Amino acid sequence: MEKVSVLAITKNGISIGVKLKEIFPNWNIYAPKKLFQEKEIIWYSESTSEKIVELFKNSNALVCLFSLGAVIRLIAPHLKDKKTDPAVIVIDDKINFVISVLSGHLGGANELTQTIAEKLNSIPVVTTAADVNKTIAVDLLGRNLGWKIEDDSTITKISAHMVNEEPIGVYQDVGSSSWCKELPKNVTIYLSLNELKNSKSKGNLIITDQIIESEFLESSVIYRPPSLVVGVGLHWDTPKEIIKSGIDFCLKKYNLSPKSIAKLASIKKPKNVQGLVDFGKELGVPVEYLEKEVLAEISTPNPSKTVKSYEGTPSVSEAAAIKIAAGKLIVEKQKFPPNLTIAIARILD
Repeated sequence: MEKVSVLAITKNGISIGVKLKEIFPNWNIYAPKKLFQEKEIIWYSESTSEKIVELFKNSNALVCLFSLGAVIRLIAPHLKDKKTDPAVIVIDDKINFVISVLSGHLGGANELTQTIAEKLNSIPVVTTAADVNKTIAVDLLGRNLGWKIEDDSTITKISAHMVNEEPIGVYQDVGSSSWCKELPKNVTIYLSLNELKNSKSKGNLIITDQIIESEFLESSVIYRPPSLVVGVGLHWDTPKEIIKSGIDFCLKKYNLSPKSIAKLASIKKPKNVQGLVDFGKELGVPVEYLEKEVLAEISTPNPSKTVKSYEGTPSVSEAAAIKIAAGKLIVEKQKFPPNLTIAIARILD
């Protein structure tokens, strides 16, 4: 975890903090200045109620080495939501228990609790229903694989069906299947959306890069694996807006989700096209460039003599998409005036 802060307010807590620092050298330990010792600790002079607010707002995880009740009272006025609140963990004064208090799933408190407990030989205390019942954590599914959730408004409802062991249907057509090594008894995998539609499932998990019919939306959590590579052929001065417009058109025409774009791909030019760089940043995906000699070796359905005369390869968008995806071309070259071409390939897991 990126930034973990440990707060100790007793001598015993400081000793625990020092032990944690030995195990996790990148963590910062904080303690009141009045308890100063020659230790690798950040000593603060303000009140603990002020300090904990600062650490709560500026940390990915906050480990508190004092009572659970006190921690709850101190952080309660500053809670926002599970998407933005940091992980909060409490360790008792005798290191008997490591307790996951806040942001167990999305914030990573449950996982961090297990890690700390293992290192300290303590008992981990995790109370989220999915973990207690050893079932699928709907809000975490595929997170370690880079999957995105289309719309998180249905997570609570589907999670309730999951932990109550009501029938859950799963449909997957892209992405790794490594997440489902052992399915709970209430979860059934269906081979088509039509099968899923006619099932008796109370809720669904749909893993796809395709746009899903509206009838599924209220009863499903839709996951978007990074399965698409968009190949882009363009001129050195093609602006971001034109690139965005062309890609959006292709995605809508072929019912594909922008959340599943893993990479943009193009030919290596003497200087990177700023419009493509800017669009990659806006989309939050990397741009990968290929030498013309590499692209020229790729067999494509729509080679062009004109493109070869200008770029040294008969294909840019199709060849780049196929090469980077190492998969199947699903959108052949689409042309947009004056000088943009788009093609899309799917990564095969």
